[in-house]
Amino acid sequence: MNEIRTTTQIVSNNSVTQPVLFIPHGAGPCFFMDWKPSDTWDGMAGFLKSIAARLPERPKAIVMMSAHWQAPAFSITSGAQPALIYDYYGFPEHTYELAYPALGAPRLAERVAILLSEAGLTNQQDPSRGFDHGMFIPLKLMFPDAEIPVVQLSLRHDLDPEAHLAAGKALAPLRGEGVLIVGSGMSFHNMQGYGDANFTQPSQVFDEWLTQTIAAQPEQRLAGLRDWSHSPHAVQCHPPSDEEHLIPLMVAAGAAGEDRGKKIYSQQVLKTQISAFQFG
Repeated sequence: MNEIRTTTQIVSNNSVTQPVLFIPHGAGPCFFMDWKPSDTWDGMAGFLKSIAARLPERPKAIVMMSAHWQAPAFSITSGAQPALIYDYYGFPEHTYELAYPALGAPRLAERVAILLSEAGLTNQQDPSRGFDHGMFIPLKLMFPDAEIPVVQLSLRHDLDPEAHLAAGKALAPLRGEGVLIVGSGMSFHNMQGYGDANFTQPSQVFDEWLTQTIAAQPEQRLAGLRDWSHSPHAVQCHPPSDEEHLIPLMVAAGAAGEDRGKKIYSQQVLKTQISAFQFG
């Protein structure tokens, strides 16, 4: 898995440096079906639709981490045209016919693998893996034309914050090559807490801690995220069965380098506070 390879640039360096994002991806195919109340997900959908206009230029490619792919080692989609994985259950039939025909990027996948290897992080390329809903659902809103090639990076099964921060740091050079790095998860993810007013205040306290940590100087930010599970109400907001939805933020923060972070979206959804963050 970790053979020695030489780093070669895949995307043009005649690009501005892209920011790094951590976004919420909602609940299954929530943006493409009717809900009661009908506006439950409208604010989040509007935010996702606004992302393209926030960027300094259209990305040449996207590297995205989703909470819904975990593997023993960091794994990378390397197929030329990955299929979609409808990894949600009990939703209307039409949501299993949603399409997002974005191309993969095998050469970029190789570049990602090299960068991870050079950082001492075991990894593998997976030519058969498709795009899960943590990827294609928000991307349908962010870049609906599906014309930007996409590579997905898995989380590691152990969900170790330090390893995921290191993975993000390894991928940081891609930003200057026109690649948008996106972590797709949820800043609050406790399936028992959604819709329960008892979780409103804990989610707000955790969200404020997360906001302050993201905005801190880089070393303070990294220290806080390494120890996130000891922050106020952390276990209520991300119990062990659901903590994978926060870990894409670690990769995003690692890729941020010296760039400070800021909150770019926040809303109370299903009685819990949910936010998105940008670095750079």
